[in-house]
Amino acid sequence: MFDRPKSGERAILVHVELPQEGDKEDLQEFQELAVSAGAVPVAIVTASRKAPDSKFFVGSGKAEEICLAVHEQQAELVLFNHALSPAQERNLEKLLQCRVLDRTGLILDIFAQRARSHEGKLQVELAQLHHLATRLVRGWTHLERQKGGIGLRGPGETQLETDRRLLADRIRMLEKRLEKVNRQREQGRRARRRADLPTVSLVGYTNAGKSTVFNRLTTAGVYAADQLFATLDPTLRRVALPDNKAMVLADTVGFIRHLPHDLVAAFRSTLQETRDAALLLHVIDAADGERDAKREQVNDVLREIEAHEVAQIEVYNKIDLVEQGGPRIEYDADARPRRVYLSARTGDGIELLLQAIADFFQEDVVHGRLRLPPSAGRLRAALYALGAVRTEQTADSGDWLLVVEIKAQNLAILRKQQDFASLLPSA
Repeated sequence: MFDRPKSGERAILVHVELPQEGDKEDLQEFQELAVSAGAVPVAIVTASRKAPDSKFFVGSGKAEEICLAVHEQQAELVLFNHALSPAQERNLEKLLQCRVLDRTGLILDIFAQRARSHEGKLQVELAQLHHLATRLVRGWTHLERQKGGIGLRGPGETQLETDRRLLADRIRMLEKRLEKVNRQREQGRRARRRADLPTVSLVGYTNAGKSTVFNRLTTAGVYAADQLFATLDPTLRRVALPDNKAMVLADTVGFIRHLPHDLVAAFRSTLQETRDAALLLHVIDAADGERDAKREQVNDVLREIEAHEVAQIEVYNKIDLVEQGGPRIEYDADARPRRVYLSARTGDGIELLLQAIADFFQEDVVHGRLRLPPSAGRLRAALYALGAVRTEQTADSGDWLLVVEIKAQNLAILRKQQDFASLLPSA
């Protein structure tokens, strides 16, 4: 285990081309990640392999080349643009005599630097501990023996076992704290539902301009910069719409290809804002040559967090950097807004985005009567939480007789739940 130096570390970047489609990473994005973490790339080593080597990930010859580059450049850190196994990290550190970090560890480090809120710090620490748990052995191999000394002999724990137990205790404590935070967030979501305030969540690839869009819509002054993961902690603001209605806008962390699973799991309470949103504004960098691929990467993450069925409006940002017409709204065959083209930096098209959101929420309201059996208490509670119940009576049989007024979109969401589908009419 090597001590962690201050920022500004001289780093060797290692990028390996693999034939498997799922293993491909982008070298330029990797360089941006390294710089975002505070590293100073001094050399890039590239290679091509049919499959990763089980010992070093790269071949032994390429490992020696990396070792030579470390000595020549006096590097303090070697970054791999891939996920390394604990054994591979251990073998590489032994050979290179410096710290080795894989893509997952690099992203976790950036998140640790950017977390500002109490919740964000808890979530990042939880993700780091889950990642560390599989790599704990490399720091304690010299202590994997029974404790000795007067009063400490006998069938006690090894130092490694003790550390694993303490790590597990810390993970459980963090999960309990985050559960409490999640309950507090859920109270806020229930209050917004009762007030009939829809939540609109900004999503998109990191550095697509979500925070700049958020600041244009809210004048909130959220930190925005031309770097990966400039925003980590979620921010919510109330925004007035052109039709005198209002919404709650949520700015969330940006996505990236192969987002570490530990992060997705740890940030579940933050990502709940995205899952429960009535609408997603998918911000896309119109000037990015890989915008289509990155759009699909975002949709893949949305599927992973079970938010892929939430309605989307695609927001093509940074149109001031490309030649493709001015700000505009594109509607689908059902006259629903599908895409908005704008420049958050200059403000051109922001009013069109507000209009598109207002158009989206101008939908039919379903009026009707429901007869619910006593066993449908959860559905009755859900209807009340949405503010959909206008009157209620109780029949002699014990059934509830409800007069409801509910948005078609909310009705469709309830119908997706198996317990409720047979009890609700279609929108």
